[in-house]
Amino acid sequence: MEHNWMRALAAGTLALNLMVAATHAAPRPPEDLLRRNMDPSVQPGVDFFTYANGGWLRRNPIPASESRWGIGEVVREELYTRLRQINERAARGTNAPGTEQQKIGDFWATAMDTAKAARLGLGPLRGELQRIDAIQNVPGVLDVCFAFQPLGVTTLFGLSVSQDEKRSDIMAVHLSQDGLGLPERDFYFNEEKGVAKIRAEYGSHIQRMLKLLGRSNAEAKVAAARVMEFETALAKVSRKLEDLRDPEKNYNPLQPAELTRQHTPSIRWQDRLNGLGLHTDKVIVGQPEFFTALEGLLHTTPVPVMQDYLRFHLVSEFASYLDPKFDAEHFAFYGKVLNGQKEPRPRWKRVLNAQEGAMGMVLGRIFVQEYFPAATKQRYVNLVEAIRAAYRARIDRLDWMSAATKAKAQAKLAAMTAKVGYPDTWKDYSTLMIGTNSYAENMMNAARWHYQDMLAKYGKPVDRSEWSMTPQTYNAYYKPENNEIVLPAAQFTIPGIADADVDDAVAFGYTGASTIGHEITHGFDDEGRQFDEKGNLADWWTAIDATNFQQRAEVMVKQFDAYQPLPGLRINGKASLGENIADHGGLLLGLDAFKQTEQFRKGEKIAGLTPMQRFFLGYALGWLTQEREASLRRHLLSDVHAPAKWRVLGPLSNLPEFHEAFGVKPGQPLWRPAEVRVKIW
Repeated sequence: MEHNWMRALAAGTLALNLMVAATHAAPRPPEDLLRRNMDPSVQPGVDFFTYANGGWLRRNPIPASESRWGIGEVVREELYTRLRQINERAARGTNAPGTEQQKIGDFWATAMDTAKAARLGLGPLRGELQRIDAIQNVPGVLDVCFAFQPLGVTTLFGLSVSQDEKRSDIMAVHLSQDGLGLPERDFYFNEEKGVAKIRAEYGSHIQRMLKLLGRSNAEAKVAAARVMEFETALAKVSRKLEDLRDPEKNYNPLQPAELTRQHTPSIRWQDRLNGLGLHTDKVIVGQPEFFTALEGLLHTTPVPVMQDYLRFHLVSEFASYLDPKFDAEHFAFYGKVLNGQKEPRPRWKRVLNAQEGAMGMVLGRIFVQEYFPAATKQRYVNLVEAIRAAYRARIDRLDWMSAATKAKAQAKLAAMTAKVGYPDTWKDYSTLMIGTNSYAENMMNAARWHYQDMLAKYGKPVDRSEWSMTPQTYNAYYKPENNEIVLPAAQFTIPGIADADVDDAVAFGYTGASTIGHEITHGFDDEGRQFDEKGNLADWWTAIDATNFQQRAEVMVKQFDAYQPLPGLRINGKASLGENIADHGGLLLGLDAFKQTEQFRKGEKIAGLTPMQRFFLGYALGWLTQEREASLRRHLLSDVHAPAKWRVLGPLSNLPEFHEAFGVKPGQPLWRPAEVRVKIW
């Protein structure tokens, strides 16, 4: 209840504010976003990332619930608030069964009911755990492995239906290495002390999970060690991160019977695939040697060890949707140890994250209606074409590429599709069953729905209109098989600023360079360049042009190999090459396109910054991020993207326009002599 004295004070304060306002001719303009973020105590030629973003980073420490904090997370906070409102409206309503509102509302209400999750315990997984208990031999292990695939529990190997890399107009069955609980194979072997600690903690986490499943502490300890031994053996025969980036070496078509005969006699692939409705005479095997080794491991690993491996992965997949004690243990390793989070995010945010994977497109249709106006979409449709025009001109100017390869590059660029904001056609989720029995059951139903949706694509024409990200995703991607860039609506957001108030210099740096130009360049990076204008894995380069490209790309590899964000852990220049080329190309394209704008031609300063300075600061704004040491360690070992800071420092150090805009001088860390700069696109 508001007291009378509070109303009187408010009235007096209002009167005083009006009197103060009347003494000024005009209100003080808000401080410029770029100026507010900067740390002018740092020289731009020494550390431009901190110069551009240091003020914001200093004022915004990483929250206890986060492993990293930056512009993407602040955008996500806005998205959380908006999506929560959509969910709470649906949960309050009286919704007809089967409607999108019913599914949204029931998902939200059930997921937020922690007391119900605690009462149910392991009940939602009881049938799957009994399936594991019944295993007696290798065929039984494989039966469970295949049964878990529709639940999103990937053990031993991955199976998917997606476009044939060499015939992008048809869908093909793909098989790949998989089955590890740590993010990437090098976590099992790297001797850096932080990674060694993660490895030890992972074994302890498996032990605690098995104990929660009813084992004694002594039994769980022995079982966990054996599961860890099995996963380490799987990791040993898995290809390294950088080797997974070669599309030719990871394209090995085999007849199912041939795969059985040559690599995995224990798996009758034709029968297994027929059982899934995949009547095919070809499977594309990513890593055949992995399957050969898997055959041996299936016969040398005792069945009880395989049972514990399957139990652990099943419960890990659904831990966040079960009794809170499983959720807490899952967070203790994957949140605290692996990512450095000090506490979990509030449950409502974690529910929204889970809902995004389960049925994000259902919310996406509502989201864009409320938060993505047509004028904003048109601005970025136009920006895409400005970047495309810049690339067209840049290809023509290349002095190292032949006319024949240039013509094919231009054809690919012209054929590239740009999807902006949201899908033109929304996927039908009418058969997705969401109810109120349990959070875990809803997630299992969603996993099965997505799996069946994937299988149903086999034998049908490729739907090139489909999106792999929802409109409310702060991200973007290039898909080589479709030769397309996909730019979700949320990716254009700058927190707290209406799009109409963002000047072109910032927009061309923040979105044009770091997102649109970046994704377009992916069509011509070390991997994307191997796909033609129709999305087929095909060599369209002359031999000498391919050699020239590889030699120029090697300069980029060496530059990033030299960066050491943590003692003993360097950036993997080969694994991150595609992303680094895309960052560099995106900057060049964004810059070329910006030079065609009225703001650049006028050359007027805003907040004391020239248009060129604002462009580069806008680019750095897109990577405004800091992360905990644990998160950075994981990033360096398992992510093909360089950490954010080096995505600014690396590409900018090769640009003479950057040197000129900020007076970068020889001898400073961001100065590179012309003869050692990257010169690809």
